[in-house]
Amino acid sequence: MKHDRISELSMDFAIRIVQLSERLENGREYVLSRQLRKSGTSIGANVRESKYAQSRADFVSKLQIALKEAGETDFWLELLLRTSYITKAEYAVLSDICTQLIAILTASINTCAESMNR
Repeated sequence: MKHDRISELSMDFAIRIVQLSERLENGREYVLSRQLRKSGTSIGANVRESKYAQSRADFVSKLQIALKEAGETDFWLELLLRTSYITKAEYAVLSDICTQLIAILTASINTCAESMNR
């Protein structure tokens, strides 16, 4: 089931984001670290909230918020790469996971929206 996959993937991603954020803060980079931590962990939090949605519309709304947060996280990761706070290898791993999350969220939103329009 896609929802189980995204739950696991978003939790694993959040853990990686927290670890990166801690490393950035140890290097005294606080602003980007906090921005990244907020958006990167919010993906999983909204996916978890969607499990307890009150309606299909609420479910889709939570996933749309998660998708927006994933897009924002992708921005922060690219900025960290371009400012040399993370290596190309670190970026590649995190960006790949973020891209997977975006793809799964987009597919889930579209599938649910289609079923609501029937």
